[in-house]
Amino acid sequence: MSKAVIAIHGGAGAITRAQLSPEKELLYIKALSEIVEVGQSVLGAGGSALDAVTEAVRLLEECPLFNAGIGAVFTHDGTHELDACIMDGNTLEAGAVAGVSHIRNPVLAARQVLEHSPHVLLIGRGAENFAQQQGLEPVSPDIFFTQERWDQLQRARTSQQTVLDHDGGEPINSDTKFGTVGAVALDQYGNLAAATSTGGMTNKMPGRVGDSPIIGAGCYANNANVAVSCTGTGEVFMKTLAAYDIAALMEYGGLSLQQATERVVMEKLPALQGSGGVIAIDNEGNVALPFNSEGMYRGYGYVGDAPNVGIYHSQEH
Repeated sequence: MSKAVIAIHGGAGAITRAQLSPEKELLYIKALSEIVEVGQSVLGAGGSALDAVTEAVRLLEECPLFNAGIGAVFTHDGTHELDACIMDGNTLEAGAVAGVSHIRNPVLAARQVLEHSPHVLLIGRGAENFAQQQGLEPVSPDIFFTQERWDQLQRARTSQQTVLDHDGGEPINSDTKFGTVGAVALDQYGNLAAATSTGGMTNKMPGRVGDSPIIGAGCYANNANVAVSCTGTGEVFMKTLAAYDIAALMEYGGLSLQQATERVVMEKLPALQGSGGVIAIDNEGNVALPFNSEGMYRGYGYVGDAPNVGIYHSQEH
């Protein structure tokens, strides 16, 4: 049986090292390392891949460094609309929510949809009502507010741009940072799972939904081959069904995990001006974290090993 392993990401984009202070870099490295360690401990205690990715993404949603949950970006109207998805590779059951504003941890709502509804995707008020029925306390959208994100919206409004995430003193340029978080895992029982969550894009049109809550686009898991979570130009990941395409290339094309992820991230996405990356684990426990942008917040760890985390290309800590 393969060794249990988890991988996470916190977004990808054009990272300019000059903008990233050593202190800020350490904050990201520390957050990524700690969340990988929690995922490892869940798996190490015999927990399921589904539980590991749920908890890892919940913690990413709780960390204001990343664009999901607390610290999520604002829409053009100055509101928050959050999306999340989770999928169980063993059963192919999946759950997702989109356009929610009163759920602290959208990934937990997605998990409730997976376990307790006959549906895969719930949106807006219906998703929020369902989450409340399942015991998730509604929150005021104020909980997601951070001054940095508000200032970012004002700049985006002034320039009439749709901004994809961090800017200013952040390590990733505002116009080319894709703010999504995600996790994939393989547990000791051979089961795969994936989860993805996002606040979307700064200054996005209210009602816009990207790839993150869409099965096969921003999130996919199947024990037959692979678990994938994506971050990048959401519309292009949707047009290419990027997450599922990796699984299909492995199943029908006989490609390895490395070959399939490279084909999608380095060839198919750029052909449509798509930027970003994926994290993926196959059913043998191999890990791939390719990205075609300058950087991607990422980390992975096999149970019993120290976490490997990085931001830039060829950088692991």
